[in-house]
Amino acid sequence: MKKFKLALVALSIATAGLFAFTSNPLTGSIRGTVSPADGAARVWAISSSDTAAGNVQNGAFEIVTAKEGVYKVIVEAKPPYRNAAKDNVTVVNGQSTDVGQINLER
Repeated sequence: MKKFKLALVALSIATAGLFAFTSNPLTGSIRGTVSPADGAARVWAISSSDTAAGNVQNGAFEIVTAKEGVYKVIVEAKPPYRNAAKDNVTVVNGQSTDVGQINLER
């Protein structure tokens, strides 16, 4: 019984630590839209020290795991469209950066 209580206390501490970490984010996010809405499936954010990705759903995307820094956002297009990119996207920890609409060309 003593081992069970000790395990329960350890689990409680670990769980509390996880909640403390998620309530104090150490990342920022990048969001925006793609036109046409069905022209892409994935978006990448690439910096000199980090790479993060997000899915495109109904023309909208959000990358929620970007570390603070300056990124190039690349929209991975579906044929017949071509990939598109947006340079110099700045991410600040705890904040969301809106890159607006990224238009895909054929």
